[in-house]
Amino acid sequence: MYAVVEVNGKQYRAEKGAVLKVDRFDAEQGAAVSLDKVLLVSGDSVKVGAPYVAGAAVKVTVQEEVKGDKIIVFKYKPKKDYRRTQGHRQLYTLLKVEDIQA
Repeated sequence: MYAVVEVNGKQYRAEKGAVLKVDRFDAEQGAAVSLDKVLLVSGDSVKVGAPYVAGAAVKVTVQEEVKGDKIIVFKYKPKKDYRRTQGHRQLYTLLKVEDIQA
């Protein structure tokens, strides 16, 4: 059984026991959270929402906040002596899927 959930405007496939790496989620570490923006639930039959499945929820536990890999943003314009370097590390939250309620 799996579900497709929407978190911060992005869609993730959630299965029981899986760990989702989502963009920074505003919750305490160890907190139990219910995600009720469920777009699809698949088990014995498939339920597709319009836009969300009524009564469906995914129970998750916040594990920790982590930083992603560093990316380098480099801007350059030829013959103009213009160079700018900037780094970025995205913050992510790890969510462990405990249960899917259809």
